Amino acid sequence: MNWDDIRVFLAIAREGQILAAARGLGVNHATVARRLNALEDAIGARLFVRRTNGCDLTAEGEALLGRAELMETAALNAQTVVGGTDAAISGTVRIGAPDGFGVGFLAPRLGELRARHPGLKVQLVPVPRSFSLSRREADIAITVARPTEGRLVCRKLVDYRLGLYASSNYIKQRGLPKTVADLKDHSLVGYVEDLIFTPSLDYARDIWKAWRSDIEVSSALGQTEAVRGGAGIGILHDFLAHRHAELTPVLPELGLMRNYWTVMHEDVRAIRRVSVVADFIAETVSLARRDFSRTGRA
Repeated sequence: MNWDDIRVFLAIAREGQILAAARGLGVNHATVARRLNALEDAIGARLFVRRTNGCDLTAEGEALLGRAELMETAALNAQTVVGGTDAAISGTVRIGAPDGFGVGFLAPRLGELRARHPGLKVQLVPVPRSFSLSRREADIAITVARPTEGRLVCRKLVDYRLGLYASSNYIKQRGLPKTVADLKDHSLVGYVEDLIFTPSLDYARDIWKAWRSDIEVSSALGQTEAVRGGAGIGILHDFLAHRHAELTPVLPELGLMRNYWTVMHEDVRAIRRVSVVADFIAETVSLARRDFSRTGRA
């Protein structure tokens, strides 16, 4: 296979369009289409379903993608060794993360990552769900428990604390509970139980066995905003809650700990741009480690 054809294939797979791939490579649309045709003829299989609004990988294209990225990694590593300088990091990296971590912590720091590597395109998907790394739904997943199955590479990021919080307005109106049993006299903000995607996020009854939510929100950021608005007492992430002056810890001795992990499929750990992004996430979390287990405000 011709390496230039592989480069074209990777560009189309990452951009999802022949025209966008051509712009990224600095060549014309016809050249990209011709090289893709040549690669498909050489392999004897269609790699993309071509539509007017873009290109989707076929099963054969999916099978080639991981191997093509390993070829790219080998080429970049060779350039670094032979040239004696660090090759530029470029291409797309998709990060799947829970919304609290993804929006509340990581998103504000992505500008720094891009400043270091201007050729890098970062896609952050901060939703409360699990991601299939084998189906390339994400290159890096941030999880709240270490996976135990699959060909995965895991790195523990940090332990984080959750605790009870209420807004100052709610406390003025309803007062503070003095014991856990007093929670029965208060409005409680929690999560939608049937939308929990991992058992480690079903933690309300670890705080109080009789917990029942009056308001249920299926995201950590949504729960934080509901509590800030005076809806009731909620179990919030410390690193989100301590930013808001109107939030006060409630029964702080009832806090509990969870942890975040970065997870990559074994096939992509050698891809340099993915490892660079994973290292950046670990670095920024390490610098902010204290925030993840701090009760109340700074």
